[in-house]
Amino acid sequence: MIVDLEKCTGCGFCVRDCPVGAVRLVKKKPVIKESCTDCGACIRVCEPGALVRDEVPATGSVQCDACPIVCWIKPGYIGACHRYKNTDKKLVRVTPLHTYDMVSDVVGPDPIEAIRRPLITAIGAGTTYPDCKPAPAIVRGKQNDVDVVTVVTEAPLSYSGIMVKIDTDVPVGGEGAPVLVGKRKVGMVVTEQYGSKMLSIGGVNLLTGKDGFAVARTITDIANQKPVRLKIEGGSRLEVQVGQTPIINGQRPDNMRVGCGSATLGLFAPLLLESADEVIILDSHVTSLMSEHAAGQFVGARPSGIKLKFEQSTPGRYFGDHGKGWGGTSIIKPVDVITGIDRNVARVGMIILITETTGQKGVMFELSNDGSLVEVPISENARKALKTISSSCEPSLVSAIYMGGTGGSARAGVTLYPVKLTQAVHAAKANLTVGGAPVFILPGGGINFLVDVGRVKAGSFYWTPTPATICPVEYTMELNDYEKMGGHMEAMRPFTAKEPISVVG
Repeated sequence: MIVDLEKCTGCGFCVRDCPVGAVRLVKKKPVIKESCTDCGACIRVCEPGALVRDEVPATGSVQCDACPIVCWIKPGYIGACHRYKNTDKKLVRVTPLHTYDMVSDVVGPDPIEAIRRPLITAIGAGTTYPDCKPAPAIVRGKQNDVDVVTVVTEAPLSYSGIMVKIDTDVPVGGEGAPVLVGKRKVGMVVTEQYGSKMLSIGGVNLLTGKDGFAVARTITDIANQKPVRLKIEGGSRLEVQVGQTPIINGQRPDNMRVGCGSATLGLFAPLLLESADEVIILDSHVTSLMSEHAAGQFVGARPSGIKLKFEQSTPGRYFGDHGKGWGGTSIIKPVDVITGIDRNVARVGMIILITETTGQKGVMFELSNDGSLVEVPISENARKALKTISSSCEPSLVSAIYMGGTGGSARAGVTLYPVKLTQAVHAAKANLTVGGAPVFILPGGGINFLVDVGRVKAGSFYWTPTPATICPVEYTMELNDYEKMGGHMEAMRPFTAKEPISVVG
């Protein structure tokens, strides 16, 4: 790269977005290091146009054709995608090709059908961009006495994103709020699922937008189970890492909810009735009142005359609100959820227990002669109930589902008739896996899939400054079906687990 020092404003965007860290600022001006691959990422983010490509490749450089970036990689260095290295003027894969046995401990239980596990995985396979030639590895073998074929490629996918699930009652931000890395938008908050907060990161529109590099890196880092710092516009600061407890505004929530307020009451009604005359379970979605609730009536709870702040949905179930208080509601002082008491129904000395869906906090009140509520110590029965609720909760966890569309040109590396591959995948005659892990195929056109990244070996995803994410994809099918769809039979090689196939370049 050549720097026009007169045009340069010292913004540092080139440093921020260089995929190989080949740019640094010296006295607020960029200095290009030897590791530069001429990928052009810095040119695309340089608003004043102070960077231009040097048309003369460095001595000993090798051009990589694995994706549209076509990096020039200098001796001893890696390309922008971190998958290829120039070793003695030859491109060498940094990651070796993985057999299924090498990832089976991460993938989970082994399916029994002959085509449900690939002979090899695409981890370390490389790609065949442009996809007018056979995939990098097409292997034939036997599984359950059936002749099968596995075709693998590490596919660059612009149509990709990741859904992050954060198990917590702690509010993180409003639905639709932008999710930021630094000041750049990489996604948005979407609707909650059973109390878990859901973040959508990426998608083709964001990947191809002005912050595409940050989006691609964020998707890849999350998919590779690395810690990632995010900020919700108008909301919380987060640190998320798949398989770990989330950090929200510097705090780690212990548990996720056992259920909504109504479900919690339904699960533990007999135990709660032993604890108090009336029980309120605060929840931002459905707050419950035992005496009115079907579960409370089933176990014999008597009417209490308690009136709640929230809008009633059905008897004993009230729509909560969102805030920083108990149960993710706006209620900071739990007694404030009570807006009135019918003295004709209520009984002096009546005990009221208020808690949350995690059972981690609880408080008890007694109705006095003058109709006021006086806080009293938590009874042993109440402590037992709260402990039971809390111990029934699962640990708070971050998980993520990678979503990709692999119905594009990558199919040509598998077969001469791409639509037949699509049809075979939807008909379950060709099984798609990602790094050996099972996927869910969405119905409709194309090959859109979902995969739990927790079941894919960490480090299996990459990104390239097209920008796109790079995903290890395997297609496994019976040999006869592969031949019928116009598979690249001439490129097929035998495979045995004792002699892993090698992939060069």
